[in-house]
Parts: sequence; C-alpha cells; structure tokens
Amino acid sequence: MSAQIKHITINNTQIPVIFEKQTTLPILNMQLVFQNSGSIQDKDLNGIASFSALLLNEGTKRLGSTAFASKLESNAISINTTNGFETFVIEVSSLKEVNNKAFKFLKELLEDPNYDNKVIDKIKTIQIGSLKRKENDYDYISRNLLKEILFKDTPLQYPSSGTIQSLSKIKLEDVKGFIKNTFNLSNLIIVAGGDIEFEELEKNIINTLETLPLGEKKELIKFEIKAKPTTKELIKDTQQAYIYFGSKFNAFVKDEDVYMAKVASFILGGSGFGSRLMEEIRVKRGLAYSAYGYVSINKSHSYFTGYLQTKLESAKEAQELVSKIVNDFVKEGVTKEELEAAKNFLTGSEPLRTETLSQRLNRAFNLYYKGLEQDYAQKELDKIQNLKLEDLNNYIKSHIEIKDLSFSIVRK
Repeated sequence: MSAQIKHITINNTQIPVIFEKQTTLPILNMQLVFQNSGSIQDKDLNGIASFSALLLNEGTKRLGSTAFASKLESNAISINTTNGFETFVIEVSSLKEVNNKAFKFLKELLEDPNYDNKVIDKIKTIQIGSLKRKENDYDYISRNLLKEILFKDTPLQYPSSGTIQSLSKIKLEDVKGFIKNTFNLSNLIIVAGGDIEFEELEKNIINTLETLPLGEKKELIKFEIKAKPTTKELIKDTQQAYIYFGSKFNAFVKDEDVYMAKVASFILGGSGFGSRLMEEIRVKRGLAYSAYGYVSINKSHSYFTGYLQTKLESAKEAQELVSKIVNDFVKEGVTKEELEAAKNFLTGSEPLRTETLSQRLNRAFNLYYKGLEQDYAQKELDKIQNLKLEDLNNYIKSHIEIKDLSFSIVRK
C-alpha cells in the first residue's frame, strides 16, 4: 500500500494529511509539519527557530522537563521537535496500545510549553558551549563561510543553530513569539502512518489540535544567489585544507526538465566513486580522500555545492582542478557510458528508496509539499530511462551559471 493524501477538517479549515496504514508493526508515527516556519523565519534573530525547537523538547511548564520526559519514557512514547530551513516539525511515535496517551501528551505540550527563564538560560549555556567547541571544527567553519558568500543578506547566510552573539540576545518573549507565530492551522501538513485506522487518527488529531489558531498562510520567500565568484580563506592551525565551493543553479522544483539536473548532478559529483569530481581529484591525482558535488533544488533556493579536504600544499591545485572539472563538464557534457551508468543506478536503486514506511511517507510528503503529483517519481524514472545523451548535454550546456564558482578555504 502506498501513502494517500487525505484531509481533516478542524475549525472549518481543511488540513492535508499524508497517510499510510501499515499493520506489520503495532506502532504509530506522526509528524506535524509547519510550512515556511523553520530558519527561513529567523529574520533579525538568527537561531530562534532552532532555539524554539529545543525549548519544546524541554517538556511542559506544569511538569517540567524531567517529569515530562519520564512520563514519555515509561510509556515508550517519543515526542521530538526539530526545524529545517523551510519547515518546523514535531514528531510523535508510540506503540499502538498507548496512542491515546501520546496524543494527550502532545496536546499538553502544544498548550503549555516549558516557558521558563531557567530553561532559556539552560539552552543558551548548552548551545553556546556547543558553538565554542565548533570553533575548531574547520569543516563546519568552511561550510558556513561558503554560505556567507553565496547567500549574503538572506537567512541562509547564517548557521541554523545561530551564532554565539545571536543566541546571547534571545529572550523568553522571543521564543514565545516565534512559537505563537508558528503553531497555526493554515500552514500545517500532517504526515502519519502505522497500525491505526484513519478514523481513529482523525478523531485524535481533531481533539489535539482544535485549540490551535487558524493563523495566516505564509508565503514562501525565494532567494537567489547574487554573489560574484569569490574566494575567501581563513588561516587556522590545521593539518588539512578544507575546501567548500558553490555556485548558482537556475532551476525550480516544478521545472519540466528538472530530472536532468538529477542525472547531471549524479554524474558530476553526487555518485561517489565514478563521479567526475572523485575520479579526477582522488583516483587520478590522489589529492583528496573524497570529493563531492551536487545540485540542491528547494522551493526557496537552488544551487550547486561541493567539498573536499586535501593536503595543505595541494589546496591551490585542488581549487583550480575543481574549476576546470566544472568548466569542462559544462563545455563537453557527459559520455554515453556515464549516462548509462547513471540510468542503471538511479533506476536500479529505486526499490531501496521506498522500502520502509518512513521512506514512503517522506517521499509522499516531499511530493505534496513541492506541488507535484504522487506518481511523479515513477514518471521521473521513465524520463531518466528514456533520456538521450544529446538532450542531457544541451541541458548541461545551458547552465553556464554553474561555472561561476565561489570558494571558502580553511588552511594553515
């Protein structure tokens, strides 16, 4: 059975539900996904979405974090809040026999988060300590430096966890405001599956969410890379050079030919061994243990990015080689052998992507979220299988913007 798109009406508002019943295990897994509510909403207070998710993992004000966690654990219930860039997610999982308790605890959390200044101070201490430890994580530093270059003056410029400076400014009222702005029915999508009838799920969801406000539908903001090719270097006491690179890639999730970006990305750097980047940088020259590059196409932004580590004395050579590989890729395209290998892997590995309930629900959600039909994946595979070499190479040649690479390099 595959996931279905259903709807539940709460306070005269239709909430989409991606649902699949599976009885092989007596469990329920459910996600409340609030759209346009992740780090994209950080605005002037970087890290507030991530901070708010952490507060929601501290239980309710009435019980406190320890007692709330103890009640969940004794019933084998998990409630966990996370945030992405575009979404803010509360995930609930439980055994079938305690489903009602799981919904009860979720309702309590939604209505009575642990709003306490002591909790705010605790989260600040932990997060600032974590960021201080990352001051010597040069992989993390180089990755964030690249985002500063590519996405200047957008929420993507900053790490989603915030900075030491931004975290120190967060107050209880900021978290309350963010959560109040996030928890509403207008921006909600529910993803649920497991050993439960839809009618039972519907009844529990209505009872749990009926006190949420309708709110206003948030429009997704779109960001475009405007940076000119730039190289920034940071000098640190390191034994390796950490090189991240990226560029603009003009594509949208609903483009007719976006499947070609998937194939091109796989061949250029997304497939590990056998990819252009890995073959040229590691196999032929031994400049790095690994080298990756891929196209990321999201609703709010799209770009090409990649990374490698190399010896300090090889950093300049590796940087120049990355630029040459990408330039040659656009100019010459791919070979017939590369295209056939990509087709074989992408079509042959398809069953592995839908083996589990969570994989199927995740795919169904992503398709719905992007405004695509539920049979899109199969149609995409058919297009990939029938893709002609000439058409793919023409597509690659049309994306000359990928050659305008920016680099962030941490070296000694």
